[in-house]
Formats: sequence, structure tokens, C-alpha cells
Amino acid sequence: MTPARRIVTLPPTLLGPDAVHFARGCQRRGADVLEIRTDLHAPDAVDAAALADVLPLLVSERGKPLPPAWVAAAWRVDRDLMDATGQKGPLDAPSGKLLASHHADRQLTTEEALALWSRELPADALVKHVEPMTDPAHLSVLLETQRQLGERFGVSRVTVLGMGAVALPARAVLARNNLLDYVAAGGSWAAAPGQRLLDDAVREWRGADRTTLPAPLRLGIFGTAITHSRSPRIHRQPFDRIDLPEDGPVEAVLDSLVPHYGGFAVTSPFKLRLAKHTGSSLDAINTLVRRGSQWESFNTDTEGARKVLERLDAKDIIVLGDGGATSALRTVAAERGQALRVLRRADIQGPVTGAVVWTWPDRVAPPDSLRFERARVAVIAYGAPGRRIAAEITRRGGTPVLLGAAWFVAQARRQRQLWETAT
Repeated sequence: MTPARRIVTLPPTLLGPDAVHFARGCQRRGADVLEIRTDLHAPDAVDAAALADVLPLLVSERGKPLPPAWVAAAWRVDRDLMDATGQKGPLDAPSGKLLASHHADRQLTTEEALALWSRELPADALVKHVEPMTDPAHLSVLLETQRQLGERFGVSRVTVLGMGAVALPARAVLARNNLLDYVAAGGSWAAAPGQRLLDDAVREWRGADRTTLPAPLRLGIFGTAITHSRSPRIHRQPFDRIDLPEDGPVEAVLDSLVPHYGGFAVTSPFKLRLAKHTGSSLDAINTLVRRGSQWESFNTDTEGARKVLERLDAKDIIVLGDGGATSALRTVAAERGQALRVLRRADIQGPVTGAVVWTWPDRVAPPDSLRFERARVAVIAYGAPGRRIAAEITRRGGTPVLLGAAWFVAQARRQRQLWETAT
């Protein structure tokens, strides 16, 4: 299978030499194409020829006309299938450069999408069809639209994309048969909601076994603010970072992905919700394994909790927070005969002493009343979030004990074993 060409879009804040520097950095990381758009940059804000010397250049007309210098430097010229009035657009582009695109304003049936693409196109034109995804189950419709557009125009010319807060796994699945894969370079800006990170897309195609047919089932992780997660780096590819809003419809997303994924890791804040949704006997889960058309739930956090409680080696332990990680700590503490006392935010009055485990995510601000006195505080986050939590513990008088990596490796090892049993 030939990988889709990975396209990154130039952020609007980057101009002149900074834009060229960005293009070079993306090229080194595995990007194949750079996109510049007329709604993001003025004609004289970037040097199209200089950018085209670094990466093939896709120039996209969005509201404002394309500068001739951009068109001259372009590998492809993106023209909308429809004009602002909803009529068929002119699709002007030099020979061999046309990328005809349509960005629908709602979810379409396959029949509606095909009707839009009924006009004749040059034999060398590429086709891009984009729809908003308000319903995760719309993935099945987009896959059928992709299949039928491929039959009409040829699979080597077609790209179908979903867009929106729940679109990332759909884009990952569609990418297997797309020509183009629009990805985010990273940082706080993305050209469209639902884009995968460039580094994750590159890792998939470097690590996946493309000799196996059918293609291996995908794995992924559900969470909020998980750009720091190491799971995509250590588990079998393809592995997707599915970052959803805290109040996002994670249950509907999970249900829509049964045909396409073999398993998921689950992290904050979805461990309790997905335990309930999958009918688990556990209060919280962190692992899902596909069994036919169903999900089986597990909590391998108990392996991580065991490592942390062993390292703390205390008879009495205080836990800050009462989420999914605390459920695993309770289970293991009972097995080991350790007394566990859970302190919720409202319970904190005076200084906290002794052996402590901090389970709050980095994005959750601790209560102002929290202070430590002669306390060793285990941090079960890792990477930058773990370091930020450790600094907060020190500021409040405690001694941080960084155990996030030990927790993560122990539970991930067991996850890997479970995913190998997916059916």
C-alpha cells in the first residue's frame, strides 16, 4: 500500500523567512507537501518560489483569489468545485495542476456527494471531498463515498475527509485509501479540527506492517489533552491519538469504530464513562479489546498501581483525587493490606503528611488550600505534565516522587498482551 501524501498547512503567523524555516522543519519530520491558503496569507507575505524549493507546494483558493506567483510555483492548485453562489466554479488551473475540492456545509449521503461530482474533470485532476462530522457513525457513509468516487475517478486521484472534533479516527481510517492526508504540524494551531499530528502519521507508515492483507486493525488512545502521551510511540502501529473534548461523545465515537479498531487505551477523563458504557463490572477501565462486534473492558492500571504502592512502601497512603487511577489503587492496596484514604478537593483543610499519591491530571488546578508537610508525593503523570505537577508539589512543601514512567510501562505491557488477543 502506498502511503497518502502528508500535507501540512503553513500557519498564518509565519511569514517570509520563518515560513521557509517551518517548511524545512516539516520536511525533515516527514511531510510531503506544504499548503498555503489565501485566507491565511496575503500574496506578498510569503515567497511561494522559495517554499516550493523545499516542498511541493499546494496553493488553495479560500475566499480571496490566488496570486499568479503562487500558481506558477505550485505543484497543485486547489479550486472549489462550487462558487460562492453554489454554482459550478470555473476550476481554472494550469494543465496537470488542478486539485478540485468541495467542502460541504453538512453531512451528505453518498448519493448527494456523487451528484456534486457529476461534472467532467480533466483526466489529470485530483479530487478532494470534505464533510463536517457531527455524528461519528457518519464514517461508514464517508467510506462508501470514498469507494464510489474511487470507482468514478480512479483510487489514485481521490481524497475524502471528515472534519470536526470527532473526526480524527475517521480521517485515520480514510487515509488508508486516500491520496492526500492533511495533518497538523503540532503546537497550538491546526488548519482544521480533527487532523492527526504529522509525527503520528509518519510513525504509522514507518512502523506498520504493510505486507499483511487485510491491513492490521488499528489501535488508539482516548483522552483529553493527550499530545504528551507516549502510547503512540511504544505500541504496535497503526496507533491513533484520539483527543476529544472532556464533554465529547466518546461513547458514540467508540461504537462507530468497532469495524476498524482492535483495541483502545483509555485515559482521563473517560475511564469511568466507558466502564459504564461497555457494561464493565469495574468502576473504571483503561483498556478495551475487540471481541467480534463488542468491546471487552479491562483495567491494567492495577499493574501500574502495584509498582507505585511498592515504591512508596507505606502502611497508610493518602490519595488525592477519586477518578480512574484511584480505583486501581484501591484494588491493589486491598490486596497488599495497605490502608488507603482518599482526599477529595473539599476534604482538604490542613497540611497533608505522609505517603501520598497525586492522581489529578495536569490540566486540573489543585485547590488553593492544599499544602504538604513531611510528605512524599507520588506523581503518576509523566513527561512535561509530570514535571509540572512535581514543581507544584515542591511549591506547596512536598517532596515529589516521579513514578509516572513506572506506572505507564507496567500497565502498557499488560495492554499489549491483551490487544494481541483481539478478534
